[in-house]
Amino acid sequence: MSICMLLSEATRLFRDELRRRNVSEHTIRNYGLDLDQFHSYFARAGEPQLESLDTLAIREWLGHLYEQRLSVVTLRRKLACVRSLFRFLHRNGWVKLNPARALRTPKAPQLLPRAPSEEQTRALLDSVASGKVHRPHLERDLAILELLYGTGVRVSELVGLNLEDVDRSERWLRVQGKGRKQRQVPYGAKAAAALEAYLKVRNAKPGLTALFVNARGERMTTGSVRYLVKLYAKALAGDASLHPHSFRHAFATHLLSAGADLRAIQELLGHAQLSTTQKYTQVSLQDLIAVYEKAHPKA
Repeated sequence: MSICMLLSEATRLFRDELRRRNVSEHTIRNYGLDLDQFHSYFARAGEPQLESLDTLAIREWLGHLYEQRLSVVTLRRKLACVRSLFRFLHRNGWVKLNPARALRTPKAPQLLPRAPSEEQTRALLDSVASGKVHRPHLERDLAILELLYGTGVRVSELVGLNLEDVDRSERWLRVQGKGRKQRQVPYGAKAAAALEAYLKVRNAKPGLTALFVNARGERMTTGSVRYLVKLYAKALAGDASLHPHSFRHAFATHLLSAGADLRAIQELLGHAQLSTTQKYTQVSLQDLIAVYEKAHPKA
């Protein structure tokens, strides 16, 4: 049976399904952007119907993305989004087949995460603490940086924290991770001191429970945290390439170098698969090879 449905209606139903499944707003927003672009491509000649979107049509859309010279990671994400859309539609009987299923996924290069060394990370945080960069919300900024490095949380998890998610006596954070999965993450003495100093000057709007707030007293966004990380990194380390995820990489790599168990690191990072965490063993191995080549007389 052929069911006539417009692509715009299909994407709306899919977004509603994501919300029903309690997918994070961050994921829904990113899926929405990709789906809007997918719809715009086929809507150039009028509103498209699902039955007109076969494998050949979607391959043509994928070729259009290649022509834009997008990164392989971006291509893979957009294709995964469209596959999820048609998998949902097929499961509910709105399409006979999943036309995106037969498409080959672009192969991603095996890039190792870049992480600043312990000395670089410590020097950056100490420089922020000493006030070398004049900022109106220094206490907040330092608390953010110390928690990013001290807990390894994702930037979306950090800005999602509320006051009740912080156990200040036991030094634990209750973190809402991907897929709405909760985990507890400890934080150390330096992060605790920075957090206490920030909470004394935190100026939020009445009733707002967000842990980190901006100058207007509203919850901070991931974009504002990325901005302040780049600002400090460029001003103090001369490296504008650092971003919040750099501290997550540093957290995992430094723990591993100090002998921490890989499964413990997996739990702290909130990785569903151990294979995701294992990429940090490759980073650590690179460090070991560099030390060997520098120090061993027969290297």
